[in-house]
Order: sequence, then structure tokens, then C-alpha cells
Amino acid sequence: MVAMEVGQEAILQARGIMRSFKMGDKVLEVLKGIDLDISKGETLAIVGRSGVGKSTLLHILGTLDRPDAGSVVFKGIDCFSMSEEELARFRNLHIGFVFQFHHLLPEFTALENVMLPCIIGRLSRAEAKERAMALLEEMGLSHRASHRPGEMSGGEQQRVAIARALVMRPEVVLADEPTGNLDEASSMEVHSVLKELNTKFGVALVVATHNMRLASLMNRTLRLEAGVLREERI
Repeated sequence: MVAMEVGQEAILQARGIMRSFKMGDKVLEVLKGIDLDISKGETLAIVGRSGVGKSTLLHILGTLDRPDAGSVVFKGIDCFSMSEEELARFRNLHIGFVFQFHHLLPEFTALENVMLPCIIGRLSRAEAKERAMALLEEMGLSHRASHRPGEMSGGEQQRVAIARALVMRPEVVLADEPTGNLDEASSMEVHSVLKELNTKFGVALVVATHNMRLASLMNRTLRLEAGVLREERI
């Protein structure tokens, strides 16, 4: 098991996570009994070569995918004991997601995209708009509120996606290669935003990345290799 720093409170715990995929006649074992504690407000990088299973692990931690074996417990609650409907509500309330490709809805403005989780969560439209505008201001994007994704740069689109991930005030944000599709300048911009938001909002941030510069900004770095996690010194 990969240990937390002493004195920190675990809010998300993975135990014995196993996941394999059938490839023709072969079975590819991607995760081989992963144990992981994520503590309140920490920043954690998971690094490893492409295809090693970083995305698979994040999807299981965020309950987007189910493991073949093992458990994910959030603040004492066994996530995979929930129904699919309960899991969807859990994700909306407690977990924020940022992906390599921003997945913004092209027909919606930046403001509408950020408001969307609030609307799904049945907050009033007024509160959804207030929260979304406050986060766009945090991102330096208030002037882009009425712009659609196609009218924004890649870095701006990803910052809108980060705002969307935070709008329901989750305890954990999972970011899967959040700068993998950006140029160096935009990547640095997103790195800075992620770190600042962790500091300001106290959200636990878990980043799967091959970008060692981004990994070096995190409190802790783990390497996923041959289906297991180990501490990485940067």
C-alpha cells in the first residue's frame, strides 16, 4: 500500500483494485491489486508511460468504471454498493473531472457549460449562474462567458472545463492528462490554475500525466508500472 503523509485524513480509499481487458484470446491485466489513500486537500500525480492504465485507474477512482475486484470508499461509503442512479448523483456532488479533451458542448457558451453540472444537480438557475460566473472570474475568463468553445483557445477551453469540474464544489478533482493536448504556454497556464485552485478551495487533486513538470508541482508522485503503484521521487 502507498502511504499518506502522517496526520492527513483519507477521504477516498482504494483497496485491492484489479482490472483486466480481453484482447482477442489474451487477457491484459492492467491493474493488479492497487491500494491507494487520497487525503483531504492533497495534490497527487500518477505518472507512467502511455497505455499503462493511468486513465483506467482514474475512471475507477471516479466511479466511471467498475473494477473486476476491490473497493473504492469515499468518506466511509462503499461507492460500488450504490446503484447506477446513486453513483451518478454521487459523482455530480463529490467528484470533479477534467479530461485531456475538454468535452465542452460546442453549442453552449462558456457560462452555460460551467453551469451544466448545477442544472443536473437541480440547483436553481440563479445559483448555477452565480457559481459559474464566480469561477470564470477566478480563471480570468469572465470576458469569455458568452463565447462558445470554438471561439476560444485550447488553454481557455481547458480552463472552462476546470471551472465546470469545480462548480459543484467537489472534495476531489480527477484530471486525466489535462495538458496533453495543449502547447507549452497553454500547459503552463493550466498547471498554474490547477495548483492555485487546490490552494484556494482545498480540493484534493489527482492528476494522471506524462508531463513531469506538472507532476513536480504536486505534493506526491506515484508511478504506475506493471499494474502496481510505487513512490516516485522527482
